[in-house]
Amino acid sequence: MEASSSGKCALSNGNTEIHYPGVKDINIFFDDLEAANSPSKDDDSLLHAGNLTSMSDEVSRLDAEGEIPSMPEKNRTNGLFFNDGKCRIDYILVYRKSSPHSEKREIFERNIRAEGLQMEKESSITNSDIMFVKLHAPWEVLGRYAELMNVRMPFRRKIYYLHRRYKFMSRMEKQLSRFRGWLPKKPMRLDKETIPDLEENDCYTAPFSQQRIHHFIINNKDTFFNNATRSRIVHHILQRVKYEEGKNKIGLNRLLSNCTYEAAFPLHEGGYRSKNSIKTHGAENHRHLLFECWASWGVWYKYQPLDLIRRYFGEKIGLYFAWLGWYTGMLFPAAIIGLFVFLYGMFTLDSCQVSKEICQATNVTMCPLCDKYCPYMRLSDSCVYAKVTHLFDNGATVFFAVFMAVWATVFLEFWKRRRAVIAYDWDLIDWEEEEEEIRPQFEAKYSKKERLNPISGKPEPYQAFTDKCSRLIVSASGIFFMVCYLFHIIMGVVL
Repeated sequence: MEASSSGKCALSNGNTEIHYPGVKDINIFFDDLEAANSPSKDDDSLLHAGNLTSMSDEVSRLDAEGEIPSMPEKNRTNGLFFNDGKCRIDYILVYRKSSPHSEKREIFERNIRAEGLQMEKESSITNSDIMFVKLHAPWEVLGRYAELMNVRMPFRRKIYYLHRRYKFMSRMEKQLSRFRGWLPKKPMRLDKETIPDLEENDCYTAPFSQQRIHHFIINNKDTFFNNATRSRIVHHILQRVKYEEGKNKIGLNRLLSNCTYEAAFPLHEGGYRSKNSIKTHGAENHRHLLFECWASWGVWYKYQPLDLIRRYFGEKIGLYFAWLGWYTGMLFPAAIIGLFVFLYGMFTLDSCQVSKEICQATNVTMCPLCDKYCPYMRLSDSCVYAKVTHLFDNGATVFFAVFMAVWATVFLEFWKRRRAVIAYDWDLIDWEEEEEEIRPQFEAKYSKKERLNPISGKPEPYQAFTDKCSRLIVSASGIFFMVCYLFHIIMGVVL
């Protein structure tokens, strides 16, 4: 987004690119940011209760003492902040002035302000009918909802013990290591000069608590909550804000579906291209770093920077690309064996008895494939197809089939080990799918009826059995009808 002197903003191909995802895209994006932020059973034992009761008081004290630096001024002029250059844009809403749903939008925006979010509006340069609503979550709002959502934040740095295997090498292994020094040094490894060492900043995490804020590592209050977490918190708020009086009149998704807002999205961290070299001037931002060391064609042969992907896109997207990279790497031995099977078919093509008989059967006439328009054909006309079939279906195919069966099992078992390592490094071991947040519409409809969860012991909205029974009857009736319909079709075909 580019801000002009007249107080207008527009879509731009410059430092900040704005996209218009749909409702499903927004849900998928923020589901991917919620992988590791659920409560853990043992996290409370990691932290000791403090005497502080206000996050604002503690942060103000640390800020006054100079222990929490602010964002440098050079990073405040890249189009990612309000016009004052201080408030970072955490979310963007887009609407048209000519939309007939202005009343809903006004109520929605008034409730947004009531939740503590700051708002700034700017009109488009290219189209005066389009308005951009920039949202910013202050520190107090981030802290309150981070505690409510059990967002896991760093509180203690990890210590890595390096295993120095070189001391225990035999003389032969030492000679081999000297010989390897003349060879190219692991070209598939990522460039350590370009990519920062994330292990130095890797920390143990625990659910955020305002009363225990002094336990957490806050080096910079502007960057303590990263951009993905900030956008996720704002998205969480927008999904639970009402736009009309009523149980179901809640959430941003409904306003997007009825065109009250044209689009809603978080911003990227600036442009992904730079005039300067990343090796000499460094990366402009995380997006630029990902483009140079991951999304560029020039680094197709290198390993993926999974920690950078996780930091920018979230845990679920990071796990997906971890699986994709592992799957692609495991395909190499299967591809090599498949190539040998293909070459074996080529070398044995002239000695294949089946292909010879088909190619030499010039006097054998085959019946036509259809009754009216298909002509008779000779068996030798299928000579080319028989040879091509032999390339892929020959004597070595049996060995390849057995190999692929073993390969599938090995791939699955080794991926489980790889996934366990990633889950430990990313602090995902205690996360469970059942601990995800309740759907906002369900929470709003049944918020007055609560009960204690027998597993977690926490209060949650409760749906009465009579309400469930009516829905189960409708679902069972539909399934029973489809089964009967399918049964009648089968009986009609058979009889």
